[in-house]
Parts: sequence; C-alpha cells; structure tokens
Amino acid sequence: MLEEALEHLVKGIVDNPDDVQVAERTLRRGRVLEVRVHPDDLGKVIGRNGRTARALRTVVGAIGGRGIRVDLVDVDQVR
Repeated sequence: MLEEALEHLVKGIVDNPDDVQVAERTLRRGRVLEVRVHPDDLGKVIGRNGRTARALRTVVGAIGGRGIRVDLVDVDQVR
C-alpha cells in the first residue's frame, strides 16, 4: 500500500511517469523504499534544495510510521 501511494505521488511530479519504479527492501533498521525515475526527472523529484524529496519523506513517514526510509536512486550511477 505504501509503495503504491509513493509511486502515485512521484508519477504526478515527473514528465516520464512510465519510468517510475518503487521497490521495497527490508533492513535491520526498518524498511527502505527505493524510488527510481528517468534521469531527466531526478531533479524534479529532488526539488530545489531537496524540498520535494523532503516533502515526500514527510508524507511517507506520516502514513507508514518512523521505520521507513525513502531513497532516491540515480539510475545513471547504478551499475
């Protein structure tokens, strides 16, 4: 449910909504939601001074609780 909500929010921000992927990983410290977007849209998702990314993290934290982290993955940097 949380992954779908985050994916819906991110798809509303980007120009290439078909390239949005949200994957969940479980770590010892909690859950991590990894957001992957088209390289041209990464700046939009991060926002000026990280404001959009911070807002997304705030919304996800309000919905899911404290143990959830949102990471924005730069697909150009991943092998």
